[in-house]
Amino acid sequence: MKKLISQSIKVCMVSALFLAGAAGIVSAVQQPVPYPLAPGFAAVSLNGKPVGSAQLSGKVYIVNFFASWCPPCRLEIPDMVALQNQYGRKGFTFIGVAVNETEPKIRAFISKNKISYPVVMADEQLVSAFNRYVEGGIHAIPTSFVVNSSGRITQVITGARSKEVLDKIISDALRKTETPK
Repeated sequence: MKKLISQSIKVCMVSALFLAGAAGIVSAVQQPVPYPLAPGFAAVSLNGKPVGSAQLSGKVYIVNFFASWCPPCRLEIPDMVALQNQYGRKGFTFIGVAVNETEPKIRAFISKNKISYPVVMADEQLVSAFNRYVEGGIHAIPTSFVVNSSGRITQVITGARSKEVLDKIISDALRKTETPK
């Protein structure tokens, strides 16, 4: 019985060492997967200005799908406005994409919440462009896409985030775009 247990332990140890070594070899060979390119898009914000990938080229931005009737969206909007005001001068912007809304209702919401970043009305083309970056498509709001200065999606966030979390995401993304001195 002791011999059987001893052999079982040896086999387990050898297997574990083999698997650990194989995992090291496999991970050493794998190349990091680059972040996917953000989709190209073009829209006109509710203040009449064009907003899209052409205007945002070389900038860090977050595309935030939201609705005025969504409690978690309403909760994070004031923090997003404050962060826009803080980081806008550094080349960062949020892009709000209002889903399942009417234009008059969103205009009133923008005014009431003093939203200082561009807001566009969602259309099928815009939603479809970002749907492919979320497994099963965008089914929850808020959903946000963090895009770095190289035009790549670095993070997809489903659900509201605190001001502190958003601040860290933005400052990290901006820091990565700075050139070393």
